[in-house]
Amino acid sequence: MTAGASAGTRRGVPGALLGMILFITSEIMFFGGLFGAYLSLRAGSDDWPPEGIEVERSIPIVLTLVLLTSSVTVHLASKAAHRRDQAGVRRAVTLTVALGLLFLAGQAFEYSRLDFAIEDGAYATTFFATTGFHGLHVLVGVVILALGFLQVGRREADPRSLGQVEAASYYWHFVDAIWILVFTVIYLIQ
Repeated sequence: MTAGASAGTRRGVPGALLGMILFITSEIMFFGGLFGAYLSLRAGSDDWPPEGIEVERSIPIVLTLVLLTSSVTVHLASKAAHRRDQAGVRRAVTLTVALGLLFLAGQAFEYSRLDFAIEDGAYATTFFATTGFHGLHVLVGVVILALGFLQVGRREADPRSLGQVEAASYYWHFVDAIWILVFTVIYLIQ
């Protein structure tokens, strides 16, 4: 403890938040590799997506709206945590988890309607790798949020649980931001 600091007073970034920032940094590199592969293959192809492969945009547009809404609800959870409003955190996290699960159900529905499979060439492989890994990250975010929900419900809101809620919200915003890039690159500019 430094001179002049009172007992129980901590400065700096909470450990959970710092850990999440470092993890997100590594995930940015991972998705950078996926986008790099997709864009390199696209640049080297005269026909992208290949003839016979149709990607519908209506479902991904709805999924984008779902994730953008979930970004608002997770922000509300973070704000409620700062106010030490456990009921507000629980409500906002519940909505965010529900929206995350809705996104995953929508992605599964989209996959069921596609007329191509992962083994149908470079486009299909990079499409499923990029959208599938994003879906996996949404699932991880849902689990992180659900665990945070349980933690907030079991104890009084304290600086540690505040850091955990904030870390979860950073992760969720990252997942949302990556989806905007996925949606733009895979569905809009193809």
